Amino acid sequence: MQRDFLQSLGLKDKNNGTWTGIQSMASEEYISSYSPVDGSLIGAVSVTTESQYEEVMQKAQEAFKVWRKMPAPKRGEIVRQYGEALRTHKDALGKLVSFEMGKSLQEGWGEVQEMIDICDFAVGLSRQLYGLTMHSERPDHRMYEQWHPMGIVGIISAFNFPVAVWSWNAMIALVCGDVCIWKGSEKTPMCSVACQLIFQDVLKENNIPEGVSSIITGDYKVGEWMTKDGRIPLISATGSTRMGKIVGAEVAKRLGNSLLELGGNNAIIVTDSAELKLVLTGAVFGAVGTCGQRCTSTRRLIVHDSVYDTVKNNLVKAYGQLRIGDPLDQNNHVGPLIDKDAVANYQNSIKEVNAQGGSFIVEGGVLEGDQYASGCYVKPCIAEVTNDMAIVQHETFAPILYLIKYSGDLSNAIAIQNDVPQGLSSAIMTTKMKDAELFLSTAGSDCGIANVNIGTSGAEIGGAFGGEKETGGGRESGSDSWKAYMRRQTNTINYSDDLPLAQGIKFDF
Repeated sequence: MQRDFLQSLGLKDKNNGTWTGIQSMASEEYISSYSPVDGSLIGAVSVTTESQYEEVMQKAQEAFKVWRKMPAPKRGEIVRQYGEALRTHKDALGKLVSFEMGKSLQEGWGEVQEMIDICDFAVGLSRQLYGLTMHSERPDHRMYEQWHPMGIVGIISAFNFPVAVWSWNAMIALVCGDVCIWKGSEKTPMCSVACQLIFQDVLKENNIPEGVSSIITGDYKVGEWMTKDGRIPLISATGSTRMGKIVGAEVAKRLGNSLLELGGNNAIIVTDSAELKLVLTGAVFGAVGTCGQRCTSTRRLIVHDSVYDTVKNNLVKAYGQLRIGDPLDQNNHVGPLIDKDAVANYQNSIKEVNAQGGSFIVEGGVLEGDQYASGCYVKPCIAEVTNDMAIVQHETFAPILYLIKYSGDLSNAIAIQNDVPQGLSSAIMTTKMKDAELFLSTAGSDCGIANVNIGTSGAEIGGAFGGEKETGGGRESGSDSWKAYMRRQTNTINYSDDLPLAQGIKFDF
């Protein structure tokens, strides 16, 4: 395979693809990154040592002293320049995302476009970090609220969106005046390095301290240094619910702040009035896009009994037309899972579905042959189940779609949808206004995202992204999510010649 995109991103050099890290630091231990596309070695990245972590922290602390004093629109200008650099590198970085993670090339390019979009959003936000003015109960006093940067923001991201989720956090935090330390997934380290190289060029051109943006590399042990570090007031972590519970507990021990984006078990409700063409498009892309490895992937399809057989037959036909293979080939719909551990989880889940009484209408399995030599390609599958099965309550990061029948009115379907521990994304397919409004009401979906006549997968950067229950409750990206990266301060100014005390208290001086 041609890998010109690696050279254009600075990831192939005289060291034969071995990257020694930011700030020219190297250790004796390396993480090798193998592509799930063909099993080939992309490169190796040095694992951050504890002493190197301390060096990164010190540089971040010093950089914060400089960065926080820059006017927010000036910080926005740096982010704008990064967005322009991403436009220049969009093709190459998108190919790297596809090659290292395994998602389709269109999705790889789309992920970089999300980075560009959040840069644009953050630039505008840099002039809109609004406070609030209030009337004081005391004469000749003024009260207002303002927002200040928190300091160092630690970002822990997952393999499935190896670049976009970092940018959702980092670009907003940066215009707020924070500096960022990023621990990307050890499964996609080259993506982290590429993003950092591009950003460091922008910082250097503007004489900005390199510690404004740093990366550290390694497994969960490296992440623990951040979660336990009292010098980092906010940890934003994306990953499994199991990981989030550990991170949240560690950060809470030191009374720090955490922003958690965790698991999803997302459902589309298909009512008796649904436009079935929309159902097919939303369900198939939601279930098989990124090979089922999105936190917003459609896991459950809850279908009214009057249209159940039609939906079922349409899905079987559509799945029969899916093309599985090299994700850099735009003729293919589905690429590989991230690694063989993910394949094993997929296989175990299929066994559990069968053991718990489910039945497959589209069979799964691992694909074999020269074009699937990495061992990471699997068949998207569909199982008829009931919502109370233990495996259905669990999030499997793989293209397994659960088909669930409901009868009666919409409240029954909503009850099924909400009856899982997770609460990220949800959708309803209906042409009835009353059904749509009920779904969006306080008696409707309990998820952080609730859509009408579109699927569960994907989100625009203009809206706050996140979920409830075991999804963590965090919000990042658009809307007023910027407030998570700042500390609020209430100010009272007395411009009189007296000092009136609250509740009329007086001292006889």
